[in-house]
Amino acid sequence: MGERLPGIIPGASYSRTPGVPDIISIGECMVELYATAPLPEATVFHRSFGGDSLNTLVAASRLGSSTGYITKVGDDPFAPGLLNGWQLERVDTSRVQVVPGYNGVYFVSVIPGGQREFTYYRSGSAASTLTPHDLDQSYIATSTILHVTGISQAISPSCRGAVLMACQMAKEAGVIVSYDLNLRPSLWPSLEDARSALEEIMPYLDIVFASTPDDTRGLIRLSEPEEVIHHFWDKGVKVVAVKTGGDGCAVGEASSGGMVTIPAPAVKVVDTTGAGDAFNGAFLHGIATGMDTVSAAALAVVTASLKVRGRGAVASLPSSDEVHPLWEKHLSTVRRSST
Repeated sequence: MGERLPGIIPGASYSRTPGVPDIISIGECMVELYATAPLPEATVFHRSFGGDSLNTLVAASRLGSSTGYITKVGDDPFAPGLLNGWQLERVDTSRVQVVPGYNGVYFVSVIPGGQREFTYYRSGSAASTLTPHDLDQSYIATSTILHVTGISQAISPSCRGAVLMACQMAKEAGVIVSYDLNLRPSLWPSLEDARSALEEIMPYLDIVFASTPDDTRGLIRLSEPEEVIHHFWDKGVKVVAVKTGGDGCAVGEASSGGMVTIPAPAVKVVDTTGAGDAFNGAFLHGIATGMDTVSAAALAVVTASLKVRGRGAVASLPSSDEVHPLWEKHLSTVRRSST
Protein backbone atom coordinates (compact mmCIF):
# COMPACT_ATOMS: atom_id res chain seq x y z
CA MET A 1 0.00 0.00 0.00
CA GLY A 2 1.27 3.44 -0.90
CA GLU A 3 1.85 6.54 1.15
CA ARG A 4 -1.20 7.88 3.00
CA LEU A 5 -1.54 11.62 3.50
CA PRO A 6 -3.92 13.37 5.91
CA GLY A 7 -7.05 14.67 4.23
CA ILE A 8 -9.51 17.47 4.94
CA ILE A 9 -12.23 14.92 5.66
CA PRO A 10 -11.67 13.64 9.20
CA GLY A 11 -11.11 9.90 9.34
CA ALA A 12 -10.21 9.65 5.67
CA SER A 13 -6.85 9.78 3.94
CA TYR A 14 -5.36 10.51 0.54
CA SER A 15 -3.67 7.75 -1.43
CA ARG A 16 -0.52 8.31 -3.42
CA THR A 17 -0.05 4.71 -4.56
CA PRO A 18 1.82 4.58 -7.88
CA GLY A 19 -0.29 2.99 -10.61
CA VAL A 20 -3.55 3.15 -8.66
CA PRO A 21 -6.19 5.68 -9.73
CA ASP A 22 -7.08 8.56 -7.42
CA ILE A 23 -10.81 8.16 -8.12
CA ILE A 24 -12.59 4.87 -8.83
CA SER A 25 -16.24 4.43 -9.74
CA ILE A 26 -18.65 1.53 -10.24
CA GLY A 27 -21.59 1.49 -12.61
CA GLU A 28 -22.79 1.26 -16.18
CA CYS A 29 -21.80 3.26 -19.25
CA MET A 30 -24.18 2.90 -22.17
CA VAL A 31 -24.01 3.57 -25.88
CA GLU A 32 -25.54 6.99 -26.64
CA LEU A 33 -27.37 7.55 -29.94
CA TYR A 34 -28.36 11.19 -30.45
CA ALA A 35 -30.82 12.58 -33.00
CA THR A 36 -31.84 16.16 -33.64
CA ALA A 37 -35.44 15.14 -34.38
CA PRO A 38 -38.12 13.13 -32.54
CA LEU A 39 -37.45 9.39 -32.70
CA PRO A 40 -40.35 8.60 -35.08
CA GLU A 41 -38.86 11.04 -37.61
CA ALA A 42 -35.13 10.65 -36.98
CA THR A 43 -32.99 9.13 -39.73
CA VAL A 44 -29.50 10.12 -38.54
CA PHE A 45 -27.99 9.27 -35.14
CA HIS A 46 -24.65 10.34 -33.69
CA ARG A 47 -22.97 7.70 -31.54
CA SER A 48 -21.19 8.43 -28.28
CA PHE A 49 -21.35 6.98 -24.76
CA GLY A 50 -22.56 8.07 -21.37
CA GLY A 51 -23.46 6.96 -17.88
CA ASP A 52 -23.39 8.84 -14.59
CA SER A 53 -20.45 6.96 -13.08
CA LEU A 54 -18.30 7.14 -16.23
CA ASN A 55 -19.21 10.79 -16.89
CA THR A 56 -17.94 11.65 -13.42
CA LEU A 57 -14.63 9.90 -14.06
CA VAL A 58 -14.09 11.66 -17.39
CA ALA A 59 -14.83 15.05 -15.82
CA ALA A 60 -12.21 14.39 -13.14
CA SER A 61 -9.75 12.97 -15.66
CA ARG A 62 -9.95 16.06 -17.88
CA LEU A 63 -9.04 18.16 -14.86
CA GLY A 64 -5.99 16.03 -14.12
CA SER A 65 -7.04 13.23 -11.75
CA SER A 66 -6.19 9.61 -12.47
CA THR A 67 -9.38 7.54 -12.64
CA GLY A 68 -10.46 3.91 -12.88
CA TYR A 69 -13.69 2.11 -13.75
CA ILE A 70 -15.24 -1.07 -12.42
CA THR A 71 -17.91 -2.48 -14.73
CA LYS A 72 -18.73 -5.19 -17.26
CA VAL A 73 -18.94 -4.71 -21.02
CA GLY A 74 -20.87 -7.00 -23.33
CA ASP A 75 -18.95 -8.54 -26.24
CA ASP A 76 -21.20 -6.98 -28.88
CA PRO A 77 -19.97 -4.75 -31.74
CA PHE A 78 -20.11 -1.67 -29.50
CA ALA A 79 -17.58 -3.04 -27.00
CA PRO A 80 -14.34 -1.97 -28.75
CA GLY A 81 -15.65 1.57 -29.19
CA LEU A 82 -16.63 1.85 -25.53
CA LEU A 83 -13.28 0.59 -24.25
CA ASN A 84 -11.28 2.70 -26.69
CA GLY A 85 -13.32 5.80 -25.82
CA TRP A 86 -12.72 5.36 -22.10
CA GLN A 87 -9.01 4.75 -22.58
CA LEU A 88 -8.70 7.86 -24.74
CA GLU A 89 -10.10 9.76 -21.76
CA ARG A 90 -7.33 8.21 -19.61
CA VAL A 91 -9.75 6.10 -17.57
CA ASP A 92 -8.05 2.94 -16.32
CA THR A 93 -9.97 -0.08 -17.66
CA SER A 94 -7.86 -2.79 -16.03
CA ARG A 95 -10.85 -3.82 -13.86
CA VAL A 96 -13.38 -3.75 -16.72
CA GLN A 97 -14.50 -7.23 -17.71
CA VAL A 98 -15.64 -8.09 -21.25
CA VAL A 99 -18.29 -10.80 -20.95
CA PRO A 100 -20.85 -12.50 -23.22
CA GLY A 101 -23.86 -10.23 -23.59
CA TYR A 102 -24.89 -6.81 -24.84
CA ASN A 103 -24.38 -3.23 -23.77
CA GLY A 104 -27.13 -0.86 -22.74
CA VAL A 105 -28.23 1.77 -25.27
CA TYR A 106 -30.03 5.05 -24.81
CA PHE A 107 -31.46 7.37 -27.42
CA VAL A 108 -31.51 11.14 -27.01
CA SER A 109 -33.91 12.95 -29.32
CA VAL A 110 -35.21 16.49 -29.62
CA ILE A 111 -38.97 16.89 -29.38
CA PRO A 112 -41.16 19.88 -30.31
CA GLY A 113 -40.30 22.89 -28.16
CA GLY A 114 -36.62 21.97 -28.05
CA GLN A 115 -36.83 19.63 -25.04
CA ARG A 116 -34.84 16.38 -24.98
CA GLU A 117 -36.41 12.94 -24.72
CA PHE A 118 -34.54 9.88 -23.43
CA THR A 119 -35.37 6.29 -24.41
CA TYR A 120 -33.46 3.49 -22.67
CA TYR A 121 -32.73 -0.13 -23.59
CA ARG A 122 -30.66 -1.44 -20.70
CA SER A 123 -32.52 -4.26 -18.91
CA GLY A 124 -30.31 -7.35 -18.66
CA SER A 125 -27.21 -5.58 -19.98
CA ALA A 126 -23.73 -6.92 -19.28
CA ALA A 127 -23.09 -4.20 -16.70
CA SER A 128 -26.15 -5.29 -14.74
CA THR A 129 -24.52 -8.68 -14.08
CA LEU A 130 -21.78 -7.16 -11.88
CA THR A 131 -21.61 -8.89 -8.47
CA PRO A 132 -19.63 -8.47 -5.25
CA HIS A 133 -17.36 -11.32 -6.41
CA ASP A 134 -16.18 -9.13 -9.31
CA LEU A 135 -14.55 -6.58 -7.00
CA ASP A 136 -10.79 -6.31 -6.49
CA GLN A 137 -10.35 -5.33 -2.85
CA SER A 138 -6.74 -4.17 -3.25
CA TYR A 139 -7.69 -1.91 -6.18
CA ILE A 140 -10.37 -0.20 -4.10
CA ALA A 141 -8.34 -0.10 -0.88
CA THR A 142 -5.38 1.74 -2.43
CA SER A 143 -7.40 4.44 -4.20
CA THR A 144 -8.18 7.88 -2.79
CA ILE A 145 -11.92 8.10 -3.47
CA LEU A 146 -14.59 5.53 -4.32
CA HIS A 147 -17.60 7.09 -6.04
CA VAL A 148 -20.94 5.25 -6.28
CA THR A 149 -24.46 6.28 -7.24
CA GLY A 150 -28.09 5.44 -6.77
CA ILE A 151 -28.27 4.44 -10.42
CA SER A 152 -25.49 1.90 -9.93
CA GLN A 153 -27.50 0.40 -7.07
CA ALA A 154 -30.71 0.37 -9.11
CA ILE A 155 -29.40 -1.48 -12.18
CA SER A 156 -29.90 -4.91 -10.57
CA PRO A 157 -29.88 -6.61 -7.15
CA SER A 158 -26.37 -7.95 -7.81
CA CYS A 159 -25.11 -4.44 -8.65
CA ARG A 160 -26.68 -3.15 -5.47
CA GLY A 161 -24.76 -5.83 -3.57
CA ALA A 162 -21.54 -4.90 -5.36
CA VAL A 163 -21.95 -1.23 -4.46
CA LEU A 164 -22.52 -2.10 -0.81
CA MET A 165 -19.49 -4.41 -0.69
CA ALA A 166 -17.27 -1.83 -2.41
CA CYS A 167 -18.28 0.80 0.15
CA GLN A 168 -17.47 -1.58 2.97
CA MET A 169 -14.06 -2.36 1.45
CA ALA A 170 -13.30 1.32 0.99
CA LYS A 171 -14.38 2.31 4.49
CA GLU A 172 -12.27 -0.42 6.06
CA ALA A 173 -9.23 0.86 4.15
CA GLY A 174 -9.78 4.54 5.01
CA VAL A 175 -10.73 5.45 1.44
CA ILE A 176 -13.13 8.38 1.01
CA VAL A 177 -16.57 7.20 -0.16
CA SER A 178 -18.77 9.55 -2.17
CA TYR A 179 -22.34 8.96 -3.30
CA ASP A 180 -24.74 10.70 -5.65
CA LEU A 181 -28.40 10.05 -4.87
CA ASN A 182 -29.23 10.32 -8.62
CA LEU A 183 -32.77 9.04 -8.15
CA ARG A 184 -34.34 7.42 -11.21
CA PRO A 185 -37.76 6.13 -10.06
CA SER A 186 -38.25 4.11 -13.25
CA LEU A 187 -35.26 1.91 -12.35
CA TRP A 188 -36.62 0.97 -8.92
CA PRO A 189 -39.53 -1.33 -8.04
CA SER A 190 -40.64 1.40 -5.62
CA LEU A 191 -39.39 4.49 -3.82
CA GLU A 192 -39.16 2.39 -0.67
CA ASP A 193 -36.56 0.19 -2.38
CA ALA A 194 -34.56 3.28 -3.31
CA ARG A 195 -34.74 4.57 0.26
CA SER A 196 -33.66 1.18 1.60
CA ALA A 197 -30.66 1.14 -0.74
CA LEU A 198 -29.64 4.59 0.48
CA GLU A 199 -29.97 3.64 4.13
CA GLU A 200 -27.90 0.47 3.79
CA ILE A 201 -24.82 2.33 2.56
CA MET A 202 -25.27 5.45 4.70
CA PRO A 203 -22.80 4.31 7.41
CA TYR A 204 -20.00 4.22 4.81
CA LEU A 205 -20.50 7.62 3.16
CA ASP A 206 -18.16 10.59 3.60
CA ILE A 207 -19.48 12.80 0.79
CA VAL A 208 -23.06 13.00 -0.50
CA PHE A 209 -24.20 14.74 -3.68
CA ALA A 210 -27.89 15.54 -4.02
CA SER A 211 -29.93 17.47 -6.56
CA THR A 212 -32.89 19.36 -5.20
CA PRO A 213 -35.75 18.91 -5.53
CA ASP A 214 -35.48 16.01 -8.02
CA ASP A 215 -33.54 13.61 -5.76
CA THR A 216 -34.31 14.85 -2.31
CA ARG A 217 -38.07 15.24 -2.41
CA GLY A 218 -38.56 11.61 -3.39
CA LEU A 219 -35.87 10.03 -1.23
CA ILE A 220 -35.82 12.06 1.99
CA ARG A 221 -38.95 14.24 1.59
CA LEU A 222 -36.94 17.48 1.80
CA SER A 223 -36.38 20.24 -0.73
CA GLU A 224 -34.47 23.08 0.92
CA PRO A 225 -30.67 22.76 0.62
CA GLU A 226 -30.07 23.65 4.28
CA GLU A 227 -32.52 20.97 5.41
CA VAL A 228 -30.87 18.41 3.12
CA ILE A 229 -27.42 19.22 4.45
CA HIS A 230 -28.55 18.91 8.08
CA HIS A 231 -30.33 15.64 7.28
CA PHE A 232 -27.14 13.99 6.03
CA TRP A 233 -25.00 15.54 8.76
CA ASP A 234 -27.32 13.90 11.26
CA LYS A 235 -26.70 10.60 9.47
CA GLY A 236 -22.93 10.97 9.91
CA VAL A 237 -21.99 12.27 6.45
CA LYS A 238 -19.04 14.66 6.61
CA VAL A 239 -19.51 16.75 3.46
CA VAL A 240 -22.79 17.42 1.63
CA ALA A 241 -23.07 19.21 -1.72
CA VAL A 242 -26.59 20.10 -2.84
CA LYS A 243 -26.83 20.89 -6.55
CA THR A 244 -29.46 23.48 -7.46
CA GLY A 245 -29.19 23.50 -11.25
CA GLY A 246 -28.53 26.87 -12.83
CA ASP A 247 -28.43 28.48 -9.40
CA GLY A 248 -25.23 26.65 -8.43
CA CYS A 249 -24.96 24.72 -5.18
CA ALA A 250 -24.90 24.78 -1.40
CA VAL A 251 -22.11 22.92 0.38
CA GLY A 252 -21.76 22.08 4.05
CA GLU A 253 -18.95 20.52 6.08
CA ALA A 254 -20.01 18.83 9.31
CA SER A 255 -16.72 19.36 11.16
CA SER A 256 -17.13 23.14 11.04
CA GLY A 257 -20.91 23.28 10.86
CA GLY A 258 -20.56 25.84 8.09
CA MET A 259 -22.56 26.14 4.88
CA VAL A 260 -21.79 28.20 1.80
CA THR A 261 -23.98 28.94 -1.21
CA ILE A 262 -22.04 29.15 -4.45
CA PRO A 263 -23.78 30.67 -7.49
CA ALA A 264 -23.11 29.35 -10.96
CA PRO A 265 -21.53 31.57 -13.62
CA ALA A 266 -23.99 32.76 -16.24
CA VAL A 267 -23.72 30.81 -19.51
CA LYS A 268 -25.86 30.01 -22.53
CA VAL A 269 -27.32 26.55 -21.93
CA VAL A 270 -27.31 24.15 -24.88
CA ASP A 271 -27.65 20.73 -23.18
CA THR A 272 -27.78 19.91 -19.47
CA THR A 273 -27.16 16.17 -19.97
CA GLY A 274 -24.52 15.05 -17.47
CA ALA A 275 -24.11 18.45 -15.82
CA GLY A 276 -24.52 16.94 -12.36
CA ASP A 277 -21.89 14.32 -13.18
CA ALA A 278 -19.51 17.05 -14.33
CA PHE A 279 -20.08 18.76 -10.99
CA ASN A 280 -19.28 15.53 -9.13
CA GLY A 281 -16.11 14.84 -11.09
CA ALA A 282 -14.75 18.33 -10.54
CA PHE A 283 -15.63 18.31 -6.84
CA LEU A 284 -13.93 14.96 -6.32
CA HIS A 285 -10.90 16.11 -8.28
CA GLY A 286 -10.68 19.05 -5.90
CA ILE A 287 -10.92 16.85 -2.83
CA ALA A 288 -8.41 14.35 -4.25
CA THR A 289 -5.90 17.16 -4.75
CA GLY A 290 -6.35 18.58 -1.26
CA MET A 291 -8.73 21.50 -1.84
CA ASP A 292 -11.04 22.71 0.91
CA THR A 293 -14.74 22.12 0.30
CA VAL A 294 -15.51 25.68 -0.84
CA SER A 295 -12.73 25.61 -3.43
CA ALA A 296 -13.85 22.18 -4.65
CA ALA A 297 -17.47 23.31 -4.86
CA ALA A 298 -16.53 26.44 -6.80
CA LEU A 299 -14.54 24.27 -9.20
CA ALA A 300 -17.58 22.02 -9.54
CA VAL A 301 -20.08 24.75 -10.41
CA VAL A 302 -17.69 26.29 -12.94
CA THR A 303 -17.07 22.91 -14.58
CA ALA A 304 -20.79 22.13 -14.77
CA SER A 305 -21.53 25.58 -16.17
CA LEU A 306 -18.96 25.20 -18.93
CA LYS A 307 -20.18 21.70 -19.69
CA VAL A 308 -23.78 22.74 -20.51
CA ARG A 309 -22.60 24.96 -23.37
CA GLY A 310 -22.22 21.88 -25.60
CA ARG A 311 -24.12 18.73 -26.46
CA GLY A 312 -23.77 15.23 -25.05
CA ALA A 313 -22.87 13.65 -21.74
CA VAL A 314 -19.12 13.46 -22.39
CA ALA A 315 -18.12 15.40 -25.51
CA SER A 316 -18.75 18.81 -23.95
CA LEU A 317 -16.92 18.19 -20.67
CA PRO A 318 -14.36 21.01 -20.33
CA SER A 319 -10.60 20.71 -20.03
CA SER A 320 -8.44 21.97 -17.19
CA ASP A 321 -7.24 24.86 -19.35
CA GLU A 322 -10.84 25.99 -19.83
CA VAL A 323 -11.89 25.56 -16.21
CA HIS A 324 -9.07 26.94 -14.10
CA PRO A 325 -8.96 30.59 -15.19
CA LEU A 326 -12.71 30.98 -14.65
CA TRP A 327 -12.53 28.97 -11.40
CA GLU A 328 -9.87 31.23 -9.89
CA LYS A 329 -11.91 34.32 -10.71
CA HIS A 330 -15.16 32.77 -9.48
CA LEU A 331 -13.60 31.48 -6.26
CA SER A 332 -12.26 34.89 -5.34
CA THR A 333 -15.74 36.34 -5.80
CA VAL A 334 -17.29 33.61 -3.65
CA ARG A 335 -14.78 34.13 -0.85
CA ARG A 336 -15.30 37.90 -0.85
CA SER A 337 -19.07 37.52 -0.67
CA SER A 338 -18.91 34.99 2.18
CA THR A 339 -16.70 37.06 4.46
